[in-house]
Amino acid sequence: MEDYEDHKAEIEKISKHNEQLLAEFQQSLIDKQLSRQTIRKHMFNVDLYINDFLLYSDDELLEAKQGPLDITEFFGYWFIREAPSSSVTQMNESIVSLKKFYTFLYKRGEIDKRTLDDLKETIKEEKPNWMNSMRHYNYPFM
Repeated sequence: MEDYEDHKAEIEKISKHNEQLLAEFQQSLIDKQLSRQTIRKHMFNVDLYINDFLLYSDDELLEAKQGPLDITEFFGYWFIREAPSSSVTQMNESIVSLKKFYTFLYKRGEIDKRTLDDLKETIKEEKPNWMNSMRHYNYPFM
């Protein structure tokens, strides 16, 4: 029972930190004068990644700053099968959102330059594979 309570407390701690990060990220998007719809889209995409995937998809709880390490697992598998209304378009939008979010985390000192660069390089290299997997999942007979 203690392990469960510790696990629950850790989820709560990370969730609160994520809530703060999301609020600050949202403000940064507002400051850039993005449209409400664009901001809403970015917020949904980042929230899905840090509060659904990173917190609940594995045995290990991951904070947002640890997220770049699991980007391939997210887009290469989880997003395709678990994300609501997943599509190639939604995947592209989510990739843009996460790049913006992790650039935001870099600027506030939560991640280092190498982590951000590695994330961007992984996306550049793996995106065609993720898109292919998404197409095959959505249209298996094409």
